[in-house]
Amino acid sequence: MQAAKLTVFGIVQGVGFRYMTKQVADELGVVGFVKNRVDGSVYIEAQAEPLTLYKFISQIKAGPSPAGHVDHVSVTEMKPKDYQDFRVEFY
Repeated sequence: MQAAKLTVFGIVQGVGFRYMTKQVADELGVVGFVKNRVDGSVYIEAQAEPLTLYKFISQIKAGPSPAGHVDHVSVTEMKPKDYQDFRVEFY
């Protein structure tokens, strides 16, 4: 397993971005969570096999929400955690 922290900047709040991110994660079998941040960005912790995680990150960079727009994604590797599923969290 491989894990990463992502911070997504752009038009990513109020456009269904978190729920579309969950849909992508569920389709790929990625576990972790997504939540909005008060600065207008979206924060994601994601964990999966390396190729699956790469696909997930690529789809996030492309912008899973048609109403949103991703300007930049900061990706940092992290130690895997004991996630059971992928969930949408609130602040």
